[in-house]
Amino acid sequence: MDTTKQKPVLQNTRNFVKKTLEDAEAGHDFWHILRVLKLSEKIAEKEGGDLFVIRLGALLHDIADAKFYNGDETIGPKIAREFLETQQVDEGTIEHIVKIIENISFKNSFEGQKFTSKELEIIQDADRLDAIGAIGIARAFVYGGHKNNPIYNPDLKVNLNMSKEEYKKGDTSTINHFYEKLLKLKDMMNTNTGRELAEKRHRFMEDFLKEFYEDWEV
Repeated sequence: MDTTKQKPVLQNTRNFVKKTLEDAEAGHDFWHILRVLKLSEKIAEKEGGDLFVIRLGALLHDIADAKFYNGDETIGPKIAREFLETQQVDEGTIEHIVKIIENISFKNSFEGQKFTSKELEIIQDADRLDAIGAIGIARAFVYGGHKNNPIYNPDLKVNLNMSKEEYKKGDTSTINHFYEKLLKLKDMMNTNTGRELAEKRHRFMEDFLKEFYEDWEV
């Protein structure tokens, strides 16, 4: 798409996502989208990539997260495609965005990611960075509360070898979720920039868990 036409498309996409997610759960709301967008742009400054695709992909990556749609992984890509078609985005770019949305989630790591591109790698790193560190901790407990999961239950054992279906059910404690997902993300970063940014956030989570267990045992 001609660069002069990209700016209004990006603004329209931003407005569409903001409206669509106005009642979203706080960990997956429009603020999450904006953080992922900014992190994606920051990573792209060093890693390169097609900024138009990166920005569209970041804005639309959680337009209909499957966990809030009874596990249906087809809704997000469908909504994104239909919207981008209204914006006269070319088919190649639309297909790229759809593949990003289909492959970005952590749950796809259980079966092996079926598609990759530099743009996906950048947005995926940004999305994973927002799942760790201080904000990641806050998001974990927001979603745990949304699911009515216990904060911690020593009788619930950590499952490091769960299947995709077990992960999608999310029947765990929020503390267990750190071990089952969040603490794994640092070593799953795709880019050098993502890995660098993940180090501090990862250490913060480790420090938090140490404090948590000390407080739990009082």
